[in-house]
Amino acid sequence: MSGVASAQEAAPAAPPPTIEQRVDALEKAGAGINSGDTAWMMTSSALVLFMTLPGLALFYGGLVRKKNVLSVLAQCLGIAGLAAIIWWAVGYSLSFSGDGKFIGNLDLAFLTKAIYGPEGNNLAYSSTLAGVPESVWVIFQYTFAVITPALIVGAIAERMKFTALLAFMTGWLFLVYFPFAHMVWGGGLIGGTIGAVDFAGGLVVHMSSGFSALTLALILGPRTGYGREKMAPHSMVLCMIGTSILWVGWYGFNAGSAGAANALAGSAFLTTTIAAAIGGFVWAGLEYIIKKQPSVLGFCSGIVAGLVVITPAAGFVTAGGAVICGIAAGVVPFFAVVWLKKKLGYDDALDTFGVHAVGGTVGTLLTGLLAAKFINDQEGGLELFTKQLISVGIVLVWSVVATVIIAYVVKALIGLRPTVDNERIGLDITDHGEEGYID
Repeated sequence: MSGVASAQEAAPAAPPPTIEQRVDALEKAGAGINSGDTAWMMTSSALVLFMTLPGLALFYGGLVRKKNVLSVLAQCLGIAGLAAIIWWAVGYSLSFSGDGKFIGNLDLAFLTKAIYGPEGNNLAYSSTLAGVPESVWVIFQYTFAVITPALIVGAIAERMKFTALLAFMTGWLFLVYFPFAHMVWGGGLIGGTIGAVDFAGGLVVHMSSGFSALTLALILGPRTGYGREKMAPHSMVLCMIGTSILWVGWYGFNAGSAGAANALAGSAFLTTTIAAAIGGFVWAGLEYIIKKQPSVLGFCSGIVAGLVVITPAAGFVTAGGAVICGIAAGVVPFFAVVWLKKKLGYDDALDTFGVHAVGGTVGTLLTGLLAAKFINDQEGGLELFTKQLISVGIVLVWSVVATVIIAYVVKALIGLRPTVDNERIGLDITDHGEEGYID
């Protein structure tokens, strides 16, 4: 063997390019990265995840009885893990690839092409956000896919088996969330063909989860002892802390939906703050008028309702529009929770329907009336309002029908509810073998 051949055989293989080298190559090719926008979107992603863990978990956890507090936390944690697996495998692709009217395709399955480019050897830039890596857009949208099904937990808290909940959420992501993410934000039927708008999730997040939550609650039936036993929140302290975390995290939800660190994000940040603050104030004010005692729960409920109502409108309305959204949030969901729920007698344990379905509907319709063209190129009026109204009908019918199908399939296969004895003991012990509080 010649010395030349030996030297060639001994030469080490060239190392793969580093991330920095890949970014440099893209910049030289004219792609470029906007570090400010990328940093904001990464921050927003963390804030939205912060909304669920620990925000929503603490908010819901404080509102249930102490024997079920850990079950709520486990459900939120379980959904976060379940959604990550499905989002990586097919969820992102079904939501944001292809040109189908109702659902995407599998071109971006397992995220290889989405993040590393068609050849699988270079970092890709987002086709949605100029100058932001696709990986950041993927994780930002993942956090939405976590909190949306987690909202449903509020309606069925304290009376659904953990295994049944995970099975239901698997079907729900495929039959409800991914289709709506595609139809509204992926260029499908609602956002593309009809032309309705949803800045950060009035349709995709709040209405879909809210209507599904009520449907599932009705299928499950009321909690054992509902209407006869005291079922007051066990910790308003946890509820208030959770509400505060939700409010802070919501800036990632709404202002992050601008897709950049720009004036639109600032406007959405402002409108979100105004609507949340006014929603809490009005809800508690109505409590004072009716029963002379503004409760902490009233403040918390009104704040969340304000955040829900402004969600679809945050990037389309002015500060004055946000005031109207906040007032509406403090009034309409209030009567849905205080009057409608009592009138119809359904057991929506933590008022997911009253706050999210009703609030999301109000916000979606107000967007059609209040959108200001100079904010984000959408003009409120009869034309946009009609598009919004049609989209509300689609989400309502689709969510209810899909939920009925999924729930009865799960019920037939593994059952939905724990036994009466287990429900009385509490799901913390029967589902997880733990107690939230040791006396």
